[in-house]
Amino acid sequence: MTPEQMRDASLLELFSLEAEAQTLVLSAGLLALERDPTQADYLESCMRAAHSLKGAARIVGVDAGVSVAHVMEDYLVSAQEGRLYLRPEYIDALLQGTDLLMRIATPGNAPAPADIEAYVILMGRLLDHMAATPIAPPMAELQLEPPTPKVEPPMPAATEAPPAAPAEPAPKTKRTIENGERVLRVTAERLNSLLDLSSKSLVETLRLKPHLATMQRLKRMQNNGLRALENLNVHLKEHALSLEAQEALEVARRLLAESQQLLVEKNAELDEFAWQASQRAQVLYDTALACRMRPFADVLSGQVRMVRDLGRDLGKQVRLEIEGEKTQVDRDVLEKLEAPLTHLLRNAVDHGIESPEQRLMAGKPAEGLIRLRASHQAGLLVLELSDDGNGVDLEKVRRSIIERQLSPAETAAQLTEEELLTFLFLPGFSLRNTVTEVSGRGVGLDAVQHMVRQLRGAVVLEQVAGEGSRFHLEVPLTLSVVRSLVVEVGDEAYAFPLAHIERMCDLEPADIVQVEGRQHFWHEGRHVGLVAASQLLQRPASQNSQQTLKVVVIREREAIYGVAVERFIGERTLVVLPLDERLGKVQDISAGALLDDGSVVLIVDVEDMLRSVDKLLNTGRLERIAGHGNQTVEAARKRILVVDDSLTVRELQRKLLLNRGYDVAVAVDGMDGWNALRSEDFDLLITDIDMPRMDGIELVSLLRRDNRLQSLPVMVVSYKDREEDRRRGLDAGADYYLAKASFHDDALLDAVVELIGGARA
Repeated sequence: MTPEQMRDASLLELFSLEAEAQTLVLSAGLLALERDPTQADYLESCMRAAHSLKGAARIVGVDAGVSVAHVMEDYLVSAQEGRLYLRPEYIDALLQGTDLLMRIATPGNAPAPADIEAYVILMGRLLDHMAATPIAPPMAELQLEPPTPKVEPPMPAATEAPPAAPAEPAPKTKRTIENGERVLRVTAERLNSLLDLSSKSLVETLRLKPHLATMQRLKRMQNNGLRALENLNVHLKEHALSLEAQEALEVARRLLAESQQLLVEKNAELDEFAWQASQRAQVLYDTALACRMRPFADVLSGQVRMVRDLGRDLGKQVRLEIEGEKTQVDRDVLEKLEAPLTHLLRNAVDHGIESPEQRLMAGKPAEGLIRLRASHQAGLLVLELSDDGNGVDLEKVRRSIIERQLSPAETAAQLTEEELLTFLFLPGFSLRNTVTEVSGRGVGLDAVQHMVRQLRGAVVLEQVAGEGSRFHLEVPLTLSVVRSLVVEVGDEAYAFPLAHIERMCDLEPADIVQVEGRQHFWHEGRHVGLVAASQLLQRPASQNSQQTLKVVVIREREAIYGVAVERFIGERTLVVLPLDERLGKVQDISAGALLDDGSVVLIVDVEDMLRSVDKLLNTGRLERIAGHGNQTVEAARKRILVVDDSLTVRELQRKLLLNRGYDVAVAVDGMDGWNALRSEDFDLLITDIDMPRMDGIELVSLLRRDNRLQSLPVMVVSYKDREEDRRRGLDAGADYYLAKASFHDDALLDAVVELIGGARA
């Protein structure tokens, strides 16, 4: 490549970066002008953005960019001078130009010359028409094409590189401007490496503290030695010493005094060095961590435009209001939030907001309002997305549940509002009878819940009929750092994220009660199940004879349990170190970290642990604690594992089998079931087919390839009743196939008895 070509390539990169920034300014300004076309500051910022892009395109020789930006600038100048009132139709034209500019600046996505020419001609006709009719001309006779919804919104001009791998092997550092400062773009891998190195540097500097304490102790010991020598000298003065002995004693005193002086000086230097090193390491770590934090607004680029365009496509007037745009969030969290937020916003526009006619009849403004609020609470990013639409039709949900055979009609009639709303998050569930470009496939809220759980967060839906819906999301502010309570279990350190801890407490043996064969204690007006952390984490039980129990009360949504540990080490801010991918999913563990002394601590996966606790509390295999002896209560009954992602089906099967006398454990999907099968013993597996993370066919296939589990009887209970579905399940290794469509109590119990016999061994 010649120097001229290299220079041109560099200029094109700069033009692409400037286009990203300036089209964001144009989009935000035009959407604001659509609500109030008289806002002079937005007109000025849009005009300057178009002018800057025109100049940049001229410098790099992109004639198409010059043409589009020039006609847009003329348009905006006309609005500034009062010759044009920006109606929504005009905003459509300017937004269409904004999309064209972004495509022009994106390598490999440039529009055809004919598209550019057509746009310039269209804008020219509009300007000519405005010259004849200065204010608010009718647009009926002008064939203005609305912005194509397929055009992707421009990516935000963030300080870091996007998470996707760059096209070139060695990404180049790019320059852009943010808040008037020069900003460098670096790859996510390098940023992660920098944070990892800075955290290790901080840990290493903390290791100087015990070394410094040892040196201080050595100084005190030497000082005591010097005093002892002085005392010896006093006693020896009463005896006649030879000249050689006096000289030797004096030399010893002098050498000891000099070494003490040197030790004092070096200790002072070491103390100063340790303090400076720890301060600089802390600043380095804080700075590296801050590099990962971005304002929440970065995930919103294009969302306001998307809501506006989707509303127009559906014949609705919709406005999106955002609060907390400057809330700082980890860049990885922002990246993963974009898809679920898009799902929820599209859902609000399509399902929530009514048509203008319906809203006016209900006494509401014609324009629907969607509010998105971001804030920090207790180390979490809290998002609240609400709309003032019609809410959820609960009776329609109830009918859909019955039609899809997710629950018998008698049971569905008794479901509460909260239980009905949980069905909206099931895979394949939709209130649409027909599939459209926007909805009807039943993947929206299921995908939202799945992605939020991947972030170790939670999502809850609330609604008021006729007044709107509200989604409440809680996710960690960062995936790189977690504030945790570090405890000791089996002489090893484990960390519980503070976001999932309800409280810590000391329990006396008298505070623990046995309820239905399970250990509980009283907490906030309810009995809370208690289990030993050593049993959950498969560590040797403590031999500590102390009577008082250290208990961590953990909560995930409505589930709350107490976990008994050996010792509270203290609260720590830990840098998350992902586990090696070759380990797969480690049960009850999410990641690792380093403590101040360089030792390793494992971070508990609270959601996974709560499932493990629930299984132990619902079986007879609990280890007694708090003076009752660490004896395992062995169950003489046969154990069955039920794997189904439907809460209703799962609970129905569990209760049927429990009432017949079997011990029953449950798993919410195939991956959860596989973890249970590997860690516990069962006499029978009952599984669904269609489940997230790992389906039933894959689960059965894995089981049949495992030497320990390959002889375990398997029953498949599925909605699918076709012969090919039945054959597929049996071919995978199932021993029995039962269709839910023909499901009834006796059919299930008869099949269980046929496979493993009665409940008693």
